[in-house]
Order: sequence, then C-alpha cells, then structure tokens
Amino acid sequence: MSTPKSKPDHNRPAKLAAFDRLLTVMDELRENCPWDKKQTLESIRHLTIEETYELSDAILENDLQEVKKEIGDIMLHMVFYSRIASETNEFDVSDVLNSICDKLVHRHPHIYGDVEVKDEKQVKENWEKLKLKEKGNVSVLGGVPKSLPAMVKAMRIQEKARGVGFDWDNQNQVWDKVHEELEEFKAEVEKKDQEKARDEFGDLLFSLVNYSRFVNIDPEEALERTNKKFIKRFQFLESESKKDGKKMGEMTLSEMDEYWEKAKTIKS
Repeated sequence: MSTPKSKPDHNRPAKLAAFDRLLTVMDELRENCPWDKKQTLESIRHLTIEETYELSDAILENDLQEVKKEIGDIMLHMVFYSRIASETNEFDVSDVLNSICDKLVHRHPHIYGDVEVKDEKQVKENWEKLKLKEKGNVSVLGGVPKSLPAMVKAMRIQEKARGVGFDWDNQNQVWDKVHEELEEFKAEVEKKDQEKARDEFGDLLFSLVNYSRFVNIDPEEALERTNKKFIKRFQFLESESKKDGKKMGEMTLSEMDEYWEKAKTIKS
C-alpha cells in the first residue's frame, strides 16, 4: 500500500520555525537560567500534572485563548524533559518525535498498511490488539496508569476490555446492571454494613461509567461540569445573600434554597 497523502500545509515552514525557536529558547534557559538549570525530570513532574489540569479546565470552559496558552505550557514541558534526557544521552526530542510517529504508523495499519476497517469501533479494537502484542504489554489492562483518577481509570479499563470483545451487547443490559448494583448498595446501607456498602457503591459507580460509554458521555467531563455548575450557583448564593445582609451559616435551608433557585435561572 502506498503512503497516504495529506493536504498541503502552506504554513508548515512557520510551524517548523516556531518549534525550532522553542528548542532554542529551551537550550538558552537550561544553560543560563539558575532555576531551569536546577530542574530534573522529577522536579517538574508535578508542574506538568498541574498544567494538564489547567488545559482540561480551559477546554471545559471553551476558552480557546486559554487552551492555546496551556498547550504551549505543556509543549514546553515536553521539550524540557527531552532536553534533560539528552544531557545524559538517553534520548532527545527527535527520538521522542520519531518514536511517536513510528507508533502511530504501526497502530494505523488501515492507513499505512493493507488492513481494512468498517468503522471507529474496529479501529479501537485493532489498536488494543496491537498494543497487547507489543513488548511489555502482557495484559490488556497493562497500559492503564496506576495513578489515574479512579473515574478516568474505570473508563479506560472498560474501553480496553471492550477492545478485545469483553463488553455488553447493548445499553439495556448495562442499564439493568446499574439498577441491580443500586439495589445491592441500598441493601447494604440498610444493613448498616459500611464495608460492604462501600464495595457496592464502587460497583454502582463502575456500572454507571459503563453505561455512560454506551450513550457516548464522558463521565469525568460530565461530573466536572456538574462540579463547576454547583460552584457557580453556590457562589451566587454567597454573594447575593451577602448583598441582602445575610450570613452563610445563619440562614435556614429554605432561605438558601430561594437564592439557589434564582441561581439556576442564570445562564452560565
């Protein structure tokens, strides 16, 4: 199969020049800035995690200018890691980029090979099967990072299991499972068995995450949107009640609910 062609990118020279400029700035900072000279892979790790969450926030807020800024911050970190590794001849940024290109080509045999696929589902299934064959992946679930937040991890576990055919046939089956887990959770709560109730609650959440896949909802995004909505409405309650001379902690639930209902009428 011949190499597929992409549309001509007339702005490619500018993009390459910008990336070259970032590499140059990184080199200059690493060699001349006291702070940058001291950094290690470990010391900037937590900063990368923070920047990733900031990018996530910007995406949820649909603030594209902020998205641009946060992408830049993360790209800086990727270049920073590569520069640090190059100093001990472990790898450099060209190794990083060629590695990801090689992986993408290998895992897209329907584009760069002779494999035929019908839809996105088959693409994902092939991706997981190829990962399993690669060195180091002895389990389908081996590539799920241990430190992922629990809800994101549940989603990735389920997606990987689905990639090898271990999944429900339809969403009605999953919905029945949600109801089953809810009843089991309620039963343990009524028995006042805290440990079993906790386990059943975990099963309930896992089944809800499963159902969300079948209706094309990202559970992490959905919950975070609800978090943000609650924060905005609660802060409205705080500010508006303060204007009326009322204090949080001294109002009745009924009084607070009046502000809450007003907050619900305000578009985000």
